[in-house]
Amino acid sequence: MINLVSTLFKKEMLDASRDKRSVMAGLYYCIGAPVLMCLLFTVMFKQMASPDALKITINNAEQAPNLVQFLATTEITQGEGDDTKAITLEISQNYQADMAAGKSATVTIIADKSEQKLQRSIRRVERQLAKYNAEVASLRLLARGIDPGLMRAVDVQTQDLATPKSKGGFALGIATLSIIIALFYAAMGLAIDSSAGERERNSLQLLLSHPVSPLQIVLAKVGSIAMFATLGLILTTVVSKFAYNMVPWEMVGFTVTIGAKFIIAAVLIGIPIALMSASLLIFISFLAKSFKEAQSYVTMALFIPVMLSMATTYDIATDVMQWLPIAAQQNAMIELLKGNALPVPQLAFASVVTLGLFGLFTYLSSRMLKSEKVVFGL
Repeated sequence: MINLVSTLFKKEMLDASRDKRSVMAGLYYCIGAPVLMCLLFTVMFKQMASPDALKITINNAEQAPNLVQFLATTEITQGEGDDTKAITLEISQNYQADMAAGKSATVTIIADKSEQKLQRSIRRVERQLAKYNAEVASLRLLARGIDPGLMRAVDVQTQDLATPKSKGGFALGIATLSIIIALFYAAMGLAIDSSAGERERNSLQLLLSHPVSPLQIVLAKVGSIAMFATLGLILTTVVSKFAYNMVPWEMVGFTVTIGAKFIIAAVLIGIPIALMSASLLIFISFLAKSFKEAQSYVTMALFIPVMLSMATTYDIATDVMQWLPIAAQQNAMIELLKGNALPVPQLAFASVVTLGLFGLFTYLSSRMLKSEKVVFGL
């Protein structure tokens, strides 16, 4: 049986290598995703380090020249024209009199907080006004001979034990998300073509006419697709290694370093997912009656691994997710990038479950090949 499966595997690998369109579709993601992440991180970090100038409408600015000057030092200025945000800072007419009397002077921010594009700018204005308020309050206490430190009943200090590698939790989540998803996108085209595609070309019926069992055929197909998925993972990590070196991590005080040790570990961690991914995609493709229908089914099914990976990236339900397939493997990769020890119990459990799903989908696919409705797409 092993020799027969090996022969079928070589045949499937040869057929897959001839399908240039499916191979290139997977390669485009493996190369493009890390480069896109590199550009995304670069733009995001530059905006965080030096936020763009914010122009708003300031009414009665002459009543609060010091406040207006303070805002100008933080790149928040009076605007004119189309580049002015729909945010109005209304300074009360009694502002100067209230400030002189040591009273609370009224400043109103007028904006639509339901507007998604304005929320970040509104929070920025609120933060700067809060800073100005704290500074003026401290000066008032000093003018009365009172130490502003009395307002701090508890002096909270934080000793940060995080390393430059472990600080970038969200960035590490995004980086590993692109690596995990590569195991599915690199295999998607080949899986559909070797199942629904072969059925439409009538080559599947010809293969079943030989003295081979459906299980042997499915194992050979799953093995070849998993091989290409693993190659896609290797390519993604190698491209990420060079792409992430160009990201200005120093702007945000942490680093993401992908070395040979991580690449080897990622491949070993990803092999069970590659097998499960290939068997799942084959199973779904056999459920469909046509090539186009298989594409629709596979695209919808990929939402599941994407959602699991996104939950890990955004640290949602960590205690539960760290035991689930895909999420546990991604969490292990994140811990490796942080320089921490592998969560062995969670990774081992998730890997066993992942291999169990691989066996289940492979068995179900082999059973389906015994049905004439599936083989002939009836």
